[in-house]
Amino acid sequence: MADNTSNRRDFLKNVSVAGMGVVAMGSLASGADSAAPATGKVPAATTKPSQPTTKPVKKIVKTAKSDKPLRIGVIGTAGRGTEVGSTFAQNADAVVTHVCDVDEGHMKAAAKAIGQYQDTEPQGTDDLRRILDNKDIDAIIIATPDHWHAPAAILGCQAGKHVYVEKPCSHNPAEGEMLVAAARKHDRVVQHGTQRRSWSGVMEGIAKVRAGEIGKVYLSRGWYMNTRPETGKRTPASVPAGLNWDLWQGPAPRTEYTENVVHYKWHWFWHWGTGELGNNGVHALDVCRWGLDVAFPKRVTAGGGRYHFQDDQETPDTLSVTYDYGDKAIFWEGRSCHPRGFEGNSYGIAFYGDKATLVVDGDGYYLLDPKGKPMLDKPVKGTNSGNTRHVDNFVQTIRGKEKLNCEIEEGHRSVVICHLGNIAYRTGRTLNCDPKTGRIVGDEAAMKHWSRDYDAKWAPKV
Repeated sequence: MADNTSNRRDFLKNVSVAGMGVVAMGSLASGADSAAPATGKVPAATTKPSQPTTKPVKKIVKTAKSDKPLRIGVIGTAGRGTEVGSTFAQNADAVVTHVCDVDEGHMKAAAKAIGQYQDTEPQGTDDLRRILDNKDIDAIIIATPDHWHAPAAILGCQAGKHVYVEKPCSHNPAEGEMLVAAARKHDRVVQHGTQRRSWSGVMEGIAKVRAGEIGKVYLSRGWYMNTRPETGKRTPASVPAGLNWDLWQGPAPRTEYTENVVHYKWHWFWHWGTGELGNNGVHALDVCRWGLDVAFPKRVTAGGGRYHFQDDQETPDTLSVTYDYGDKAIFWEGRSCHPRGFEGNSYGIAFYGDKATLVVDGDGYYLLDPKGKPMLDKPVKGTNSGNTRHVDNFVQTIRGKEKLNCEIEEGHRSVVICHLGNIAYRTGRTLNCDPKTGRIVGDEAAMKHWSRDYDAKWAPKV
Protein backbone atom coordinates (compact mmCIF):
# COMPACT_ATOMS: atom_id res chain seq x y z
CA MET A 1 0.00 0.00 0.00
CA ALA A 2 1.22 3.48 -0.76
CA ASP A 3 2.45 4.45 2.71
CA ASN A 4 -0.87 3.60 4.33
CA THR A 5 0.51 4.11 7.84
CA SER A 6 1.17 7.73 6.93
CA ASN A 7 -2.30 7.95 5.38
CA ARG A 8 -3.94 6.85 8.61
CA ARG A 9 -1.74 9.12 10.72
CA ASP A 10 -2.39 12.15 8.51
CA PHE A 11 -6.09 11.40 8.47
CA LEU A 12 -6.30 11.36 12.25
CA LYS A 13 -4.31 14.55 12.55
CA ASN A 14 -6.82 16.31 10.33
CA VAL A 15 -9.96 15.00 12.00
CA SER A 16 -11.44 17.43 14.48
CA VAL A 17 -12.90 15.52 17.42
CA ALA A 18 -14.75 16.59 20.52
CA GLY A 19 -12.88 14.25 22.81
CA MET A 20 -10.90 11.04 23.10
CA GLY A 21 -14.08 9.01 23.09
CA VAL A 22 -14.67 10.08 19.50
CA VAL A 23 -11.14 9.22 18.44
CA ALA A 24 -11.69 5.75 19.84
CA MET A 25 -14.60 5.10 17.51
CA GLY A 26 -14.23 2.50 14.82
CA SER A 27 -14.51 3.54 11.19
CA LEU A 28 -15.44 1.94 6.76
CA ALA A 29 -17.37 0.22 4.06
CA SER A 30 -20.90 -0.84 3.35
CA GLY A 31 -21.83 -4.02 1.58
CA ALA A 32 -24.77 -6.42 1.75
CA ASP A 33 -22.80 -9.65 1.69
CA SER A 34 -25.06 -12.50 0.61
CA ALA A 35 -24.60 -15.96 2.06
CA ALA A 36 -26.04 -19.14 0.59
CA PRO A 37 -29.05 -20.24 2.62
CA ALA A 38 -28.83 -22.97 5.24
CA THR A 39 -31.24 -25.17 3.30
CA GLY A 40 -31.18 -26.12 -0.35
CA LYS A 41 -34.37 -24.14 -0.97
CA VAL A 42 -33.37 -20.76 -2.39
CA PRO A 43 -36.05 -18.08 -2.00
CA ALA A 44 -36.88 -15.90 -4.96
CA ALA A 45 -34.58 -12.90 -5.06
CA THR A 46 -35.93 -9.43 -4.51
CA THR A 47 -34.78 -6.16 -5.98
CA LYS A 48 -33.41 -5.03 -2.64
CA PRO A 49 -30.79 -6.75 -0.47
CA SER A 50 -31.39 -7.48 3.17
CA GLN A 51 -30.89 -4.43 5.34
CA PRO A 52 -29.77 -4.14 8.95
CA THR A 53 -32.74 -4.99 11.10
CA THR A 54 -33.97 -2.64 13.78
CA LYS A 55 -36.86 -4.83 14.87
CA PRO A 56 -37.09 -5.49 18.63
CA VAL A 57 -35.36 -8.69 19.69
CA LYS A 58 -35.29 -10.64 22.88
CA LYS A 59 -32.49 -9.37 25.10
CA ILE A 60 -29.76 -11.97 25.44
CA VAL A 61 -28.51 -12.64 28.95
CA LYS A 62 -24.91 -13.72 28.60
CA THR A 63 -23.32 -16.20 30.96
CA ALA A 64 -19.80 -16.29 32.38
CA LYS A 65 -18.29 -13.60 30.21
CA SER A 66 -14.54 -13.57 30.67
CA ASP A 67 -12.87 -10.86 32.72
CA LYS A 68 -11.66 -9.27 29.49
CA PRO A 69 -13.95 -10.09 26.54
CA LEU A 70 -12.63 -9.66 23.03
CA ARG A 71 -13.48 -6.22 21.71
CA ILE A 72 -14.87 -6.44 18.18
CA GLY A 73 -15.21 -3.86 15.42
CA VAL A 74 -17.59 -4.52 12.51
CA ILE A 75 -16.57 -3.04 9.14
CA GLY A 76 -19.43 -3.06 6.62
CA THR A 77 -22.87 -3.51 8.17
CA ALA A 78 -25.46 -3.89 5.39
CA GLY A 79 -27.16 -7.24 5.91
CA ARG A 80 -24.35 -9.73 6.48
CA GLY A 81 -22.24 -7.48 8.71
CA THR A 82 -25.14 -6.86 11.06
CA GLU A 83 -25.98 -10.57 11.09
CA VAL A 84 -22.46 -11.71 11.95
CA GLY A 85 -21.96 -8.76 14.31
CA SER A 86 -25.10 -9.78 16.19
CA THR A 87 -23.68 -13.30 16.53
CA PHE A 88 -20.51 -11.90 18.08
CA ALA A 89 -22.61 -9.73 20.39
CA GLN A 90 -24.31 -12.88 21.68
CA ASN A 91 -21.01 -14.67 22.29
CA ALA A 92 -20.19 -14.83 25.99
CA ASP A 93 -16.52 -14.09 25.29
CA ALA A 94 -16.92 -11.06 23.02
CA VAL A 95 -18.44 -7.60 22.85
CA VAL A 96 -19.00 -5.47 19.74
CA THR A 97 -17.70 -2.04 20.66
CA HIS A 98 -17.69 -0.36 17.24
CA VAL A 99 -19.51 -0.50 13.90
CA CYS A 100 -18.29 1.13 10.72
CA ASP A 101 -20.12 1.84 7.50
CA VAL A 102 -19.78 4.43 4.76
CA ASP A 103 -23.57 4.67 4.69
CA GLU A 104 -24.70 6.62 7.74
CA GLY A 105 -28.14 5.01 7.75
CA HIS A 106 -26.71 1.49 7.72
CA MET A 107 -24.19 2.37 10.42
CA LYS A 108 -26.83 3.71 12.81
CA ALA A 109 -29.24 0.86 12.15
CA ALA A 110 -26.50 -1.71 12.75
CA ALA A 111 -25.44 -0.11 16.04
CA LYS A 112 -29.03 -0.27 17.26
CA ALA A 113 -29.60 -3.84 16.03
CA ILE A 114 -26.37 -5.24 17.48
CA GLY A 115 -26.78 -3.26 20.70
CA GLN A 116 -29.95 -5.17 21.51
CA TYR A 117 -27.85 -8.26 22.15
CA GLN A 118 -25.46 -6.73 24.68
CA ASP A 119 -25.35 -4.23 27.51
CA THR A 120 -24.09 -1.29 25.45
CA GLU A 121 -24.71 -0.07 21.93
CA PRO A 122 -21.60 0.00 19.71
CA GLN A 123 -20.12 3.34 18.69
CA GLY A 124 -20.38 4.17 14.99
CA THR A 125 -18.23 5.77 12.33
CA ASP A 126 -17.79 5.85 8.54
CA ASP A 127 -14.03 5.29 8.20
CA LEU A 128 -12.16 2.06 8.94
CA ARG A 129 -8.95 3.90 9.80
CA ARG A 130 -10.36 4.80 13.20
CA ILE A 131 -10.96 1.13 13.98
CA LEU A 132 -7.50 0.19 12.75
CA ASP A 133 -5.85 2.82 14.94
CA ASN A 134 -7.87 1.95 18.02
CA LYS A 135 -5.53 -0.21 20.11
CA ASP A 136 -8.38 -1.35 22.34
CA ILE A 137 -10.02 -3.30 19.51
CA ASP A 138 -8.84 -6.91 19.38
CA ALA A 139 -10.52 -8.19 16.23
CA ILE A 140 -12.47 -6.97 13.23
CA ILE A 141 -15.26 -8.37 11.09
CA ILE A 142 -15.08 -7.47 7.40
CA ALA A 143 -18.41 -7.68 5.57
CA THR A 144 -17.91 -4.99 2.94
CA PRO A 145 -18.30 -5.34 -0.83
CA ASP A 146 -15.82 -7.81 -2.35
CA HIS A 147 -13.31 -5.21 -3.55
CA TRP A 148 -12.65 -4.15 0.05
CA HIS A 149 -12.30 -7.61 1.65
CA ALA A 150 -8.60 -8.33 1.19
CA PRO A 151 -7.30 -4.74 1.42
CA ALA A 152 -9.18 -4.19 4.69
CA ALA A 153 -8.11 -7.57 6.07
CA ILE A 154 -4.46 -6.88 5.22
CA LEU A 155 -4.69 -3.52 6.97
CA GLY A 156 -6.25 -5.26 9.94
CA CYS A 157 -3.37 -7.72 10.22
CA GLN A 158 -0.87 -4.88 9.93
CA ALA A 159 -2.69 -3.03 12.71
CA GLY A 160 -2.45 -6.05 15.00
CA LYS A 161 -6.09 -7.13 14.74
CA HIS A 162 -7.38 -10.66 14.36
CA VAL A 163 -9.70 -10.84 11.36
CA TYR A 164 -12.98 -12.55 10.51
CA VAL A 165 -13.37 -11.87 6.78
CA GLU A 166 -16.51 -12.71 4.87
CA LYS A 167 -16.35 -14.63 1.61
CA PRO A 168 -14.90 -14.20 -0.89
CA CYS A 169 -11.71 -13.19 0.91
CA SER A 170 -10.43 -11.42 -2.20
CA HIS A 171 -11.52 -9.65 -5.36
CA ASN A 172 -8.67 -11.28 -7.30
CA PRO A 173 -6.13 -14.04 -6.60
CA ALA A 174 -3.14 -11.76 -5.98
CA GLU A 175 -4.98 -10.11 -3.08
CA GLY A 176 -5.63 -13.49 -1.52
CA GLU A 177 -1.95 -14.36 -1.74
CA MET A 178 -1.11 -11.09 -0.01
CA LEU A 179 -3.69 -11.68 2.70
CA VAL A 180 -2.24 -15.10 3.53
CA ALA A 181 1.23 -13.52 3.64
CA ALA A 182 -0.01 -10.74 5.94
CA ALA A 183 -1.61 -13.24 8.34
CA ARG A 184 1.70 -15.11 8.53
CA LYS A 185 3.90 -12.04 8.82
CA HIS A 186 1.87 -10.50 11.64
CA ASP A 187 0.89 -13.82 13.28
CA ARG A 188 -2.82 -13.04 13.22
CA VAL A 189 -5.80 -15.36 13.52
CA VAL A 190 -7.77 -14.94 10.26
CA GLN A 191 -10.99 -16.91 9.77
CA HIS A 192 -12.74 -17.12 6.40
CA GLY A 193 -16.53 -16.79 6.46
CA THR A 194 -17.32 -20.09 4.73
CA GLN A 195 -19.25 -21.20 7.79
CA ARG A 196 -20.21 -24.68 6.60
CA ARG A 197 -16.78 -25.76 7.83
CA SER A 198 -18.27 -25.43 11.34
CA TRP A 199 -21.67 -27.06 10.76
CA SER A 200 -21.94 -30.39 12.57
CA GLY A 201 -24.02 -32.20 9.94
CA VAL A 202 -21.76 -31.09 7.08
CA MET A 203 -18.67 -32.03 9.09
CA GLU A 204 -20.10 -35.52 9.68
CA GLY A 205 -20.93 -35.96 5.99
CA ILE A 206 -17.49 -34.85 4.83
CA ALA A 207 -15.87 -37.22 7.34
CA LYS A 208 -17.79 -40.10 5.73
CA VAL A 209 -16.69 -39.06 2.23
CA ARG A 210 -13.05 -38.82 3.24
CA ALA A 211 -13.19 -42.11 5.17
CA GLY A 212 -14.28 -43.93 2.00
CA GLU A 213 -17.76 -44.82 3.25
CA ILE A 214 -19.33 -44.02 -0.14
CA GLY A 215 -16.52 -45.74 -2.00
CA LYS A 216 -14.06 -44.23 -4.42
CA VAL A 217 -15.08 -40.66 -5.17
CA TYR A 218 -13.84 -38.99 -8.32
CA LEU A 219 -16.49 -36.31 -8.76
CA SER A 220 -18.20 -33.62 -6.71
CA ARG A 221 -20.82 -31.20 -7.97
CA GLY A 222 -21.81 -27.83 -6.50
CA TRP A 223 -24.68 -25.63 -7.66
CA TYR A 224 -26.64 -22.51 -6.83
CA MET A 225 -29.84 -21.59 -8.66
CA ASN A 226 -31.96 -18.53 -8.09
CA THR A 227 -34.33 -16.16 -9.85
CA ARG A 228 -32.91 -12.68 -9.67
CA PRO A 229 -34.72 -9.70 -11.13
CA GLU A 230 -33.56 -7.44 -13.92
CA THR A 231 -31.77 -4.42 -12.49
CA GLY A 232 -32.01 -2.02 -15.40
CA LYS A 233 -29.28 0.28 -16.63
CA ARG A 234 -26.61 2.15 -14.72
CA THR A 235 -27.41 5.84 -15.01
CA PRO A 236 -25.42 8.79 -13.60
CA ALA A 237 -26.94 10.23 -10.43
CA SER A 238 -26.10 12.39 -7.44
CA VAL A 239 -24.47 10.65 -4.50
CA PRO A 240 -27.16 10.06 -1.85
CA ALA A 241 -26.95 12.05 1.36
CA GLY A 242 -25.18 10.11 4.08
CA LEU A 243 -23.06 7.99 1.71
CA ASN A 244 -19.28 8.45 1.55
CA TRP A 245 -18.85 7.40 -2.09
CA ASP A 246 -15.08 7.94 -2.06
CA LEU A 247 -14.58 5.52 0.83
CA TRP A 248 -17.10 3.08 -0.63
CA GLN A 249 -14.87 2.86 -3.72
CA GLY A 250 -11.73 2.57 -1.58
CA PRO A 251 -9.11 0.50 -3.43
CA ALA A 252 -11.07 0.40 -6.71
CA PRO A 253 -10.17 2.95 -9.41
CA ARG A 254 -12.57 5.88 -9.27
CA THR A 255 -15.80 5.98 -11.27
CA GLU A 256 -18.73 8.35 -11.22
CA TYR A 257 -21.67 7.45 -9.03
CA THR A 258 -24.49 5.69 -10.86
CA GLU A 259 -27.76 4.10 -9.91
CA ASN A 260 -28.05 0.30 -9.83
CA VAL A 261 -24.77 -0.32 -7.99
CA VAL A 262 -25.10 0.51 -4.29
CA HIS A 263 -25.84 -1.37 -2.08
CA TYR A 264 -26.14 -4.79 -3.69
CA LYS A 265 -25.97 -4.74 -7.48
CA TRP A 266 -22.22 -4.13 -7.46
CA HIS A 267 -21.99 -7.95 -7.25
CA TRP A 268 -22.67 -8.13 -10.99
CA PHE A 269 -19.91 -5.76 -12.16
CA TRP A 270 -16.29 -6.90 -12.37
CA HIS A 271 -15.01 -3.56 -11.06
CA TRP A 272 -16.28 -4.43 -7.56
CA GLY A 273 -17.79 -7.91 -7.58
CA THR A 274 -17.05 -11.53 -8.41
CA GLY A 275 -20.44 -12.60 -9.79
CA GLU A 276 -22.54 -15.44 -8.44
CA LEU A 277 -19.53 -17.73 -8.48
CA GLY A 278 -17.74 -15.62 -5.85
CA ASN A 279 -20.94 -14.61 -4.11
CA ASN A 280 -22.59 -17.97 -3.39
CA GLY A 281 -20.60 -20.45 -5.44
CA VAL A 282 -17.71 -20.26 -2.99
CA HIS A 283 -19.85 -21.87 -0.27
CA ALA A 284 -20.48 -24.96 -2.40
CA LEU A 285 -17.03 -25.15 -3.94
CA ASP A 286 -15.40 -24.90 -0.52
CA VAL A 287 -17.28 -28.00 0.59
CA CYS A 288 -16.57 -29.81 -2.71
CA ARG A 289 -12.86 -29.18 -2.34
CA TRP A 290 -12.93 -30.10 1.35
CA GLY A 291 -14.60 -33.45 0.69
CA LEU A 292 -12.31 -34.39 -2.20
CA ASP A 293 -9.24 -33.22 -0.23
CA VAL A 294 -7.87 -31.19 -3.14
CA ALA A 295 -6.38 -27.71 -3.42
CA PHE A 296 -5.77 -26.17 -6.88
CA PRO A 297 -6.82 -27.77 -10.19
CA LYS A 298 -4.66 -28.62 -13.18
CA ARG A 299 -7.15 -27.33 -15.75
CA VAL A 300 -10.24 -25.10 -15.70
CA THR A 301 -12.87 -24.65 -18.40
CA ALA A 302 -15.99 -22.48 -18.27
CA GLY A 303 -18.95 -21.61 -20.43
CA GLY A 304 -22.02 -19.46 -20.10
CA GLY A 305 -23.26 -15.96 -20.61
CA ARG A 306 -25.86 -13.36 -19.84
CA TYR A 307 -28.95 -14.67 -21.61
CA HIS A 308 -32.06 -13.79 -19.64
CA PHE A 309 -32.12 -10.00 -19.28
CA GLN A 310 -31.05 -7.16 -21.53
CA ASP A 311 -29.46 -5.02 -18.84
CA ASP A 312 -25.88 -3.83 -18.45
CA GLN A 313 -24.69 -6.27 -15.80
CA GLU A 314 -21.36 -7.88 -16.70
CA THR A 315 -21.26 -11.18 -14.83
CA PRO A 316 -23.01 -14.24 -16.33
CA ASP A 317 -26.53 -15.25 -15.31
CA THR A 318 -25.73 -18.81 -16.44
CA LEU A 319 -22.34 -20.41 -15.85
CA SER A 320 -20.85 -23.91 -15.85
CA VAL A 321 -17.27 -24.57 -14.74
CA THR A 322 -15.24 -27.78 -14.75
CA TYR A 323 -12.21 -28.12 -12.47
CA ASP A 324 -9.89 -30.96 -13.50
CA TYR A 325 -7.63 -32.28 -10.74
CA GLY A 326 -6.18 -35.14 -12.77
CA ASP A 327 -7.75 -38.07 -10.90
CA LYS A 328 -10.77 -36.09 -9.62
CA ALA A 329 -13.06 -33.33 -10.83
CA ILE A 330 -15.45 -30.69 -9.54
CA PHE A 331 -18.40 -29.45 -11.58
CA TRP A 332 -20.04 -26.12 -10.77
CA GLU A 333 -23.23 -24.75 -12.22
CA GLY A 334 -24.94 -21.51 -11.32
CA ARG A 335 -27.99 -19.73 -12.68
CA SER A 336 -29.54 -16.48 -11.55
CA CYS A 337 -32.51 -16.68 -13.91
CA HIS A 338 -34.05 -20.11 -13.15
CA PRO A 339 -34.43 -21.85 -9.76
CA ARG A 340 -34.39 -25.54 -10.70
CA GLY A 341 -31.23 -27.31 -9.56
CA PHE A 342 -29.97 -30.84 -8.97
CA GLU A 343 -30.87 -33.61 -6.52
CA GLY A 344 -34.16 -31.86 -5.82
CA ASN A 345 -32.53 -28.70 -4.45
CA SER A 346 -31.87 -25.22 -5.78
CA TYR A 347 -28.62 -25.12 -3.80
CA GLY A 348 -26.41 -28.03 -2.80
CA ILE A 349 -23.30 -30.16 -2.98
CA ALA A 350 -23.03 -33.82 -3.98
CA PHE A 351 -20.26 -36.42 -3.88
CA TYR A 352 -20.49 -39.35 -6.27
CA GLY A 353 -18.80 -42.56 -5.07
CA ASP A 354 -18.87 -46.03 -6.60
CA LYS A 355 -20.84 -47.31 -3.57
CA ALA A 356 -23.14 -44.37 -2.88
CA THR A 357 -23.90 -40.71 -3.48
CA LEU A 358 -23.78 -38.30 -0.56
CA VAL A 359 -25.77 -35.08 -0.94
CA VAL A 360 -25.15 -32.20 1.45
CA ASP A 361 -28.51 -30.61 2.24
CA GLY A 362 -28.39 -27.59 4.54
CA ASP A 363 -26.65 -28.63 7.77
CA GLY A 364 -26.98 -32.30 7.03
CA TYR A 365 -26.84 -34.94 4.32
CA TYR A 366 -28.54 -37.97 2.84
CA LEU A 367 -27.25 -41.07 1.05
CA LEU A 368 -28.41 -42.68 -2.19
CA ASP A 369 -27.39 -46.04 -3.58
CA PRO A 370 -26.11 -46.29 -7.18
CA LYS A 371 -29.70 -46.59 -8.41
CA GLY A 372 -30.85 -43.49 -6.51
CA LYS A 373 -32.65 -45.30 -3.68
CA PRO A 374 -32.37 -43.69 -0.20
CA MET A 375 -29.98 -45.62 2.06
CA LEU A 376 -31.04 -44.00 5.36
CA ASP A 377 -34.40 -44.04 7.12
CA LYS A 378 -34.27 -40.26 7.11
CA PRO A 379 -31.71 -37.57 6.22
CA VAL A 380 -29.12 -36.67 8.83
CA LYS A 381 -29.66 -33.18 10.24
CA GLY A 382 -27.04 -31.14 12.06
CA THR A 383 -27.66 -28.96 15.08
CA ASN A 384 -25.65 -25.79 14.51
CA SER A 385 -26.17 -24.21 11.10
CA GLY A 386 -25.83 -20.46 10.92
CA ASN A 387 -22.95 -18.33 12.17
CA THR A 388 -22.77 -19.25 15.86
CA ARG A 389 -20.29 -22.13 15.83
CA HIS A 390 -18.03 -20.55 13.21
CA VAL A 391 -17.87 -17.32 15.20
CA ASP A 392 -17.19 -19.17 18.45
CA ASN A 393 -14.44 -21.18 16.76
CA PHE A 394 -12.77 -17.89 15.80
CA VAL A 395 -13.11 -16.50 19.33
CA GLN A 396 -11.80 -19.66 20.98
CA THR A 397 -8.86 -19.87 18.56
CA ILE A 398 -7.83 -16.36 19.57
CA ARG A 399 -8.06 -17.59 23.18
CA GLY A 400 -5.72 -20.47 22.30
CA LYS A 401 -8.34 -23.15 22.97
CA GLU A 402 -9.13 -24.32 19.41
CA LYS A 403 -7.82 -24.32 15.84
CA LEU A 404 -9.60 -22.47 13.05
CA ASN A 405 -12.08 -24.48 11.02
CA CYS A 406 -11.42 -22.36 7.93
CA GLU A 407 -8.05 -20.67 8.33
CA ILE A 408 -7.42 -18.03 5.69
CA GLU A 409 -5.10 -20.13 3.53
CA GLU A 410 -7.83 -22.76 3.23
CA GLY A 411 -10.37 -20.05 2.41
CA HIS A 412 -8.00 -18.53 -0.15
CA ARG A 413 -7.75 -21.85 -1.99
CA SER A 414 -11.52 -22.05 -2.35
CA VAL A 415 -11.77 -18.44 -3.49
CA VAL A 416 -9.00 -18.86 -6.06
CA ILE A 417 -10.93 -21.58 -7.85
CA CYS A 418 -13.88 -19.17 -8.05
CA HIS A 419 -11.57 -16.58 -9.60
CA LEU A 420 -10.21 -19.17 -12.03
CA GLY A 421 -13.74 -20.02 -13.15
CA ASN A 422 -14.44 -16.34 -13.76
CA ILE A 423 -11.16 -15.86 -15.62
CA ALA A 424 -11.85 -18.87 -17.85
CA TYR A 425 -15.27 -17.41 -18.64
CA ARG A 426 -13.99 -13.90 -19.28
CA THR A 427 -11.14 -15.01 -21.56
CA GLY A 428 -13.06 -17.80 -23.28
CA ARG A 429 -10.06 -20.09 -22.91
CA THR A 430 -9.14 -23.27 -21.08
CA LEU A 431 -6.74 -22.45 -18.25
CA ASN A 432 -3.79 -24.68 -17.42
CA CYS A 433 -2.79 -24.15 -13.80
CA ASP A 434 0.04 -24.93 -11.41
CA PRO A 435 -1.57 -27.36 -8.91
CA LYS A 436 0.73 -26.08 -6.16
CA THR A 437 -0.18 -22.39 -6.43
CA GLY A 438 -3.24 -22.18 -8.66
CA ARG A 439 -1.43 -19.74 -10.94
CA ILE A 440 -2.20 -19.86 -14.66
CA VAL A 441 0.59 -21.37 -16.76
CA GLY A 442 1.53 -20.28 -20.27
CA ASP A 443 -1.17 -17.63 -20.76
CA GLU A 444 -0.03 -14.07 -20.12
CA ALA A 445 -3.36 -12.61 -21.21
CA ALA A 446 -5.27 -14.70 -18.68
CA MET A 447 -2.74 -13.88 -15.94
CA LYS A 448 -3.57 -10.20 -16.37
CA HIS A 449 -6.75 -11.02 -14.42
CA TRP A 450 -4.67 -12.35 -11.51
CA SER A 451 -4.54 -8.84 -10.08
CA ARG A 452 -6.16 -5.48 -10.85
CA ASP A 453 -5.48 -1.75 -11.02
CA TYR A 454 -5.90 0.13 -7.74
CA ASP A 455 -6.47 3.58 -6.45
CA ALA A 456 -2.94 4.41 -5.27
CA LYS A 457 -4.10 5.50 -1.82
CA TRP A 458 -5.47 2.06 -0.95
CA ALA A 459 -3.41 -0.40 -3.04
CA PRO A 460 -2.73 -3.44 -0.79
CA LYS A 461 0.86 -4.22 0.10
CA VAL A 462 2.61 -6.64 2.46
